[in-house]
Amino acid sequence: MTSYIEKLIRKYVLLNAIKHDGKPSVKAVIGKVIAENPELKRSIKEVLNKVEEICNVISKLSIEEQEEMLRREFPEALIEKRVREEEKRLPPLPNADKYEEIRTRFAPNPDSVLHLGSARAIILSHDYARMYDGKFILRFEDTDPRLKKANLIFYDYIREDLKWLNCKWDEEYIQSDRLELYYKVARELIERGGGYVCTCSRDKFRKLIASSKPCPCRSLSIGMHLDRWEKMLNGTYDEEDAVLRVKTDLHHPNPAVRDWPAMRIIDPEKHPHPRKGKKYRVWPLYNMAAAIDDYYMRITHIIRGQEHFVNTIRQKYLYKHMGWKYPETIHYGRLMIEGGVLSKSKIEQGIREGIYKGYDDPRLATLRALRRRGIQPEAIRALVYSVGIKPSDAVISWDNLLAYNRQIIDHKSNRYFAVFEYVPLTITNLKQDRIKVELDRHPQDRSRPKRVFELNIVDGNLTLLVEKEDITKFQGKLVRLIGLMNIKNLHAEGESAFAEFDSFELEKAKKLKAPLIHWLPKEGNVDIEVVISDPDKPISGKAEKSLVDEPIGAIVQFERKFFARVDGKRGERIVLYYTSK
Repeated sequence: MTSYIEKLIRKYVLLNAIKHDGKPSVKAVIGKVIAENPELKRSIKEVLNKVEEICNVISKLSIEEQEEMLRREFPEALIEKRVREEEKRLPPLPNADKYEEIRTRFAPNPDSVLHLGSARAIILSHDYARMYDGKFILRFEDTDPRLKKANLIFYDYIREDLKWLNCKWDEEYIQSDRLELYYKVARELIERGGGYVCTCSRDKFRKLIASSKPCPCRSLSIGMHLDRWEKMLNGTYDEEDAVLRVKTDLHHPNPAVRDWPAMRIIDPEKHPHPRKGKKYRVWPLYNMAAAIDDYYMRITHIIRGQEHFVNTIRQKYLYKHMGWKYPETIHYGRLMIEGGVLSKSKIEQGIREGIYKGYDDPRLATLRALRRRGIQPEAIRALVYSVGIKPSDAVISWDNLLAYNRQIIDHKSNRYFAVFEYVPLTITNLKQDRIKVELDRHPQDRSRPKRVFELNIVDGNLTLLVEKEDITKFQGKLVRLIGLMNIKNLHAEGESAFAEFDSFELEKAKKLKAPLIHWLPKEGNVDIEVVISDPDKPISGKAEKSLVDEPIGAIVQFERKFFARVDGKRGERIVLYYTSK
């Protein structure tokens, strides 16, 4: 029995043992093994003996030892087990029964692309809305034409990313279309005595507020502040001359909460807005626009990062002044990925400097890059669910994401042969003139079209292409060419390799535990390039001609190598992006 089959059995024995207090069920394990590899039905007696043997060994270990073995040898199986056991349901929203309709929102700034960290807010907000048959809102927060200037292309990129994540929104708003509403609320805030226009210098205000002292502007009459507000709008004041502030508790322990800025002047000549041009000169800061929109869009639950906790405190003062009820809030910790670039500024800088070739560069953790690599949206959703909505920060590894992804792509990825560092292998002593081979595109779905190879034999010799490392590794051994034949006396001679034909029977290879290697015909293959990390440094090789049947976007598995996504063509070459092992 091959090491692959033994490994498969050991995986299911461990999973079953952990599920049943350390005592695996032979019958249950056989069912799982046969389901994954139906060909094993032909040697069921041998499989049964091996399952019993491994069950006896594993049952003598403690559950802790079993879990450690599973974690060490089959990390992806451990994740799969965890996903199955978790019901994939989110915990209930707080006070959901108090609202006629649950309304959530995702509110990106279209100044860059979305990344894996963004997916947490998107998926949680969307899925909670669907969980309660509510509404999910997409809101573009583009009210900073000076420091976080929006770019028109990112509006569409963000929409594409949400669609790819299967997070369809019910309503869409763009804040730069809502300036008149913000002006209306700002004026009412002043009239209610909850806001004032401050003309103090930044340094002077900072010193006063640090001492919990009001600035001189704070006590002026409402009429004077309304007049100052008009001067902000009509151009009397320039940038930095005046700012609208929201009155808060000057003795609040956090100075950042004290009388926070709500509206400021941005010179439209120097900083025109990408959508509105020079039409507006007074723009709301984040807390003003977000708070107003959450009220008018009837948002019931705000799901956002822990870094917004102080913003929640600030916004509640505005709501109190306006007589509004603040939404329920859920703050989760930051989501970080080992080695992944999630900083918008670093992504933009890297692209400007040519370090990255675009927003879909496979070295990035942007959603566009993950999509191009072949990461499935379901894998990202599983990852987000596993992290949950805890307030603590979470650091995830690529291995976790890729393990989720493998569970999804494995059953739908067609199998192909491909070689990269290869040499010609000549097999001697064949009696036939021609061999026709039909191989499955997937070991668990024989209904898919076959991969057909027609091999010509000249004077008893057949020449194939094989990986150079396989010649070195298995020199002198009996080797099974997958789906084809057994060969013996494998050896290298210079830049070529040679072997003798032994037999066609698979059972002989199994009995002798012959290593399996993949191969290609000498001719009729397609050239391929696989982008592993740097798009400028792909690896080149050859793949079987059946690969041309795959459409762009398909995920395939090169047997004994890796999964990859078909990206397109470069001349006659098929270009793929590496997904994972």
